[in-house]
Amino acid sequence: MFNLITKSDSNVKNDVLSGITVALALVPEAVAFAFVAGVDPMIGLYAAFMMGLITSAIGGRPGMISGATGATAVVMVALVAQYGIQYLFAAVILAGLIQIMFGVFKLGKFIRLVPYPVMLGFVNGLAIVIFLAQMGQFKVFDTSGIQHWMEGSQMYVMLGLVALTMAIIHFLPKLTTAIPSSLVAILAVTFAVHGLDLEARTVIDFVRDMLPEVDKAAATLAGELPSFNIPMVPFTLETLYIVLPTAVIIALIGLIESLLTLTLIDELTNTRGRSNKECVGQGVANTVNGFFGGMGGCAMIGQSMININSGGRGRLSGITAAVVLLAFILFLAPWIEMIPLAALVGVMFMVVLGTFEWASFKILRGANKEDAFVLLLVTGVTVAADLAIAVVVGVIVSALVFAWKHASHIFARTHLDDENWKVYELEGPLFFGSVGSFKELFDVENDPQDVVIEFKNSRIWDSSGIDAIDGLADKYEAAGKKLHIRHISPECRELLVKAQKYVEMNINEDPRYHIATDKLA
Repeated sequence: MFNLITKSDSNVKNDVLSGITVALALVPEAVAFAFVAGVDPMIGLYAAFMMGLITSAIGGRPGMISGATGATAVVMVALVAQYGIQYLFAAVILAGLIQIMFGVFKLGKFIRLVPYPVMLGFVNGLAIVIFLAQMGQFKVFDTSGIQHWMEGSQMYVMLGLVALTMAIIHFLPKLTTAIPSSLVAILAVTFAVHGLDLEARTVIDFVRDMLPEVDKAAATLAGELPSFNIPMVPFTLETLYIVLPTAVIIALIGLIESLLTLTLIDELTNTRGRSNKECVGQGVANTVNGFFGGMGGCAMIGQSMININSGGRGRLSGITAAVVLLAFILFLAPWIEMIPLAALVGVMFMVVLGTFEWASFKILRGANKEDAFVLLLVTGVTVAADLAIAVVVGVIVSALVFAWKHASHIFARTHLDDENWKVYELEGPLFFGSVGSFKELFDVENDPQDVVIEFKNSRIWDSSGIDAIDGLADKYEAAGKKLHIRHISPECRELLVKAQKYVEMNINEDPRYHIATDKLA
């Protein structure tokens, strides 16, 4: 329904301009999540800078933006409140080391096994969460400190500016794509507000609302370079017991959100990120955060969507966003503080429209009630609880449904074609659970000289399926018979060893899908 993704290849101009756009949107998000975690706003900004820079430079998904996130911030609150900020830094370091180990032991590939309805529920749930998070910008505090909805002209101006921002983002690409429409929208609305002297809340107003009354007057986004410090905590087993539970949760939530966002961007850009490399990148970034006074974080689906929509595809886009954010902190804080919140809300509303999978309504109206149930369940749990719980619940329910429907059973219809070749038309998924049944389908001894394996109605899910095909090819070769393999994805063909020479390519008909494996991750 809303095709907001710019179709373009990576180039320096697009990446730099997109990075600037993302940096503008990062500021209020980083500040907000810092307050969620109960830490100083500058700690959130430092986290956004370091997470964005390091994951863009060494991570596994060019074009994906990382920073301080709400998913990890809510986990930190109790630790900071009870033990202080130094214990948080220690927990972030430990979380980073855990994530690095995930990458080293190549566990990131298993994100490819997350079922499609769970993926849709994750995307839709986060879109709803992003939308609901923007509602707070339509509220103000009165003199008694009570928050309420805007009223009268203040609300009309806010709505008008949000609508103007969304209109620019939607219509400008129809005229030109030379400059990201989101960047143009933010600048245009900023100039309109200050040029016409409109009453509109700005970024610094948002920061002041978060601070105690005595600190409001001195509120600023200006800061210094982050400096190296070893967390001032006792190096004892007791400290490990304190920080380990929080570190494990931060690591797991961060990896789940990052790898699911990686998969989403893969689908949007028709490219492939490296999940295990991303685990290492996230881990290194969090470890550095702990030593340089940042609150850590993970991939940000909202900012990543802004980047992709603005044409950012390469690593330079994320690096630019991080460097520009640091420049805001060091040199340009007064300018950034002037940006109207309405412009950033409008950008995020367009992200919501572009992120939400409107095609999921077809699943809800379709005959597959099990997929519809899983989709709604994951969406609901994402909104009501958090991402990690939603994905785990969705995977478990999907696995139970999968087992109940015996979807792991694979079978084949056989017939002889016009050339007297025997054709095995496979039905069902080929993965570790169905490899045994797959091998029993073939009669190598009695088959004719030419045998065709047709994968048009089947999919290969993991390395076990690839190995099974290679083993089968070896048997037919030993029997002196010729094998023909049709309709497998280019990625599967690349992974085959002995059977690769038997694959018959058809660019127009061959499917395209990813496979969970260490060889490409």
